[in-house]
Amino acid sequence: MLYEHMDLLESIGLDLLFAAIFFFIGMAIKDVLKQGNVPPFGRKIVWLVLFLGCTGFIAKGLIQLSWEGAGIG
Repeated sequence: MLYEHMDLLESIGLDLLFAAIFFFIGMAIKDVLKQGNVPPFGRKIVWLVLFLGCTGFIAKGLIQLSWEGAGIG
């Protein structure tokens, strides 16, 4: 298998790993919020912070992809 294909498979595998980690973090947070009887305002803040973290990760990936496509990075 060519080196370019190995690099692509590694990149896809790493992205899927991070997606799985974010999913499991979300499930753990949901469970903790449910068992801790957190008020609705606190729940919204927690989910907002988690969403912003995921959005930042996705934005970083898109910026990196666009820079590599333009030959910058």
